[in-house]
Amino acid sequence: MIDEDNDSGQDVSIGQEFLCAQKPLSLPGFSPNYLFSPASRKLVGTARRRNRLSSDVVLMRKCRYYPLSMIILILAVLAAIPAANASERESYSGPTTDQDREVLFQVSTIDALLLAVYDGILPVGELKERGDFGIGTFDKLEGEMVVVDGVCYQVRIDGVAYIVPDEVTTPFATVTFFDPDETVLVEKAGNMTELGEILEASFPSENVFYAIRINGTFPYVKTRSVPAQEEPYPLLVDAVANQTVFEFEDASGTVVGFWSPEFVDGINVPGYHLHFITDDRKAGGHILDLQVEGTLVELDLTPSIFMALPTEGDFFNVDLTGDLSADLEKVEK
Repeated sequence: MIDEDNDSGQDVSIGQEFLCAQKPLSLPGFSPNYLFSPASRKLVGTARRRNRLSSDVVLMRKCRYYPLSMIILILAVLAAIPAANASERESYSGPTTDQDREVLFQVSTIDALLLAVYDGILPVGELKERGDFGIGTFDKLEGEMVVVDGVCYQVRIDGVAYIVPDEVTTPFATVTFFDPDETVLVEKAGNMTELGEILEASFPSENVFYAIRINGTFPYVKTRSVPAQEEPYPLLVDAVANQTVFEFEDASGTVVGFWSPEFVDGINVPGYHLHFITDDRKAGGHILDLQVEGTLVELDLTPSIFMALPTEGDFFNVDLTGDLSADLEKVEK
């Protein structure tokens, strides 16, 4: 600090410079008394009492710009932080990290579909930006969706698979970017139950999602499709009463779908939800039963899920608190 016995009038130490960094500023709303520390006031008072005007002038001159520049710098940094955060919030529209390919993107919930929330909310063109592989349905519940290799198909009640224009909407769908993590050789599975047991024995965990792709020739495949519904929409368990069923023998094609853990009950279909499309991409549907022989099954372990919920319409008012597992069992079988 200042040596009070020094009469040269020129001693301004480094300690003094930092001490007077709280020199009063001409800022609106600030009183000089609040910006002087007790040590600062003592310092200046001592200098004045000893008539060391030259030291006082030099002291103030050296300290004059330090507090203002520092305050300006701090204010600039503080102002930049919320601006950056606001920018991030405004630009966020879903998963945007390198982990995007490991995300299951879902539109609405299975319980909403069971309760007749059939109006499409997301265009197929936007859905394909979230994944190149998946399943679902379409506006008014017309037909079965199969997304494979980035192309979206609609299997209608005539059994034909049509390429879907980007503007067509979906009320419920699940997609991801398919990157197989492992393969399982299925020597023989006489039905869906047997196939499921074989695959689940290879799962490293039953608390994550698995995208499932099976390319091959299948001894038997049984599928269905549902017609478009008219308002007032019936419950899904009633709508599928009018489904059309298709049967394939020795059919070459691709099984597309997912296995979901039990804890997603009400959100998605726990267990297996699989669709089928032929190699020529001309037919398919929602799988009701399936036989597999000597075929490799590809599994893509998917640890994350992102949901896009409707922001208007029937979804806002439907009661989703009930247990609809019995209805789901009827619909899936």
